[in-house]
Amino acid sequence: MATLKEFTMRFAPAAAALSLLAAVTSSVGLTAEHAPDPRAATLVAEGRAALSAGESQKAIDAFEAALAVDPGYTAVFLNLARAAQSDGLQGKAIAYYREALERDPDNYAALSGQGEAMLAKGALGKAKINLGKLESLCGRSCPETQILARAIAEGPKQQVLTAEAVMPDPVVTQN
Repeated sequence: MATLKEFTMRFAPAAAALSLLAAVTSSVGLTAEHAPDPRAATLVAEGRAALSAGESQKAIDAFEAALAVDPGYTAVFLNLARAAQSDGLQGKAIAYYREALERDPDNYAALSGQGEAMLAKGALGKAKINLGKLESLCGRSCPETQILARAIAEGPKQQVLTAEAVMPDPVVTQN
């Protein structure tokens, strides 16, 4: 009968090799590019067309359907963020960009878009942090870096208040 020491000496190298193999294959699986489901890709294309046509709600519906079909498709979050920005929902856009960055921390489009959304909310310091990340990842000549740098140079856009936005609630009185 083998003792514990003999058992450990005999199987420890094999156990270590299997552990290493499991670690390597799991890390490769995490970094591999995700091929989107063809139905999700079609829905994203429909959503982009709707967004280009100014139909943001139709675009959001298509993007959310794509997300239901393929929850691992990171590009859906970028498109949802752009749609939210087009509706003036910067906080929601930031949340979508954050989700995309959790999945792909070096996503240039997500870093740039999130920086623009932060700038629109008045968070200039956070937008500059994103600009610094972009500059370190892809340099100053990268299109995403240039877009964010230009937006920061222009500063946050002042929101225009319309008369309809400040209309008082109608009050009915008796004479």
